Amino acid sequence: MIPVADNYRIVCEKVAEAAYKAGRRAEDIRIVAVTKFVEPERIIKAFEAGCREVGENRAQELTDKYGLFRENRQTVHFIGQLQLNKVKYLVGRADLIQSADRPEAFAEISRVANNRGVRQDVLVEVNIGEEPQKAGVAPNDLPELLKRISDLPSICVKGLMCIPPAAGGQGAAFYFARMKELFESVKDMDLTGYVPELLSMGMSGDYTSAVAEGSNMVRVGSAIFGARTMR
Repeated sequence: MIPVADNYRIVCEKVAEAAYKAGRRAEDIRIVAVTKFVEPERIIKAFEAGCREVGENRAQELTDKYGLFRENRQTVHFIGQLQLNKVKYLVGRADLIQSADRPEAFAEISRVANNRGVRQDVLVEVNIGEEPQKAGVAPNDLPELLKRISDLPSICVKGLMCIPPAAGGQGAAFYFARMKELFESVKDMDLTGYVPELLSMGMSGDYTSAVAEGSNMVRVGSAIFGARTMR
């Protein structure tokens, strides 16, 4: 059995070290444990080690595990590719939808949230490497997208998220630095419903580089739970 609790503590220590080296406070970096394909028994081990935030890639899996998450007072994130027909399963369940990237997605989130009488927090996913096969708004198109969605009711845009090209570790630092610059460049846009607090970047292979470049939220799966068993 993979020592999930030990792994979680190691991730926390590495985040703290990276934050210290960057002149930042460890407590300002939020660690989201990615629980895709992970059995409840192993997820609970992370909770026991201090995990307070979880992320799921699929709407169905988030729904299946929702009771477990709430029973353990977890903050729930949706971090997978967002399909419009899945929005109804996420609004009001996910505390933060991280992967909205186009006007139609934000409009659907707004519509469902408004009908349910809730406010849904979201992030804008940015295709920082401008890779044609990946989701995310192009960096140059971000300001216009923020203007288009800022007045939508019942949503609050809390910041940005990215998945950089698969460069690994220090190779991703260039993209994280570029993402930080983009985050700062749009931070002061005076828009209704735009509260830029979160910069979500960094995963198991590169989260320390992300922290060094300014991330305040990392999404870590295999470094905590081990390699996934696909199903």
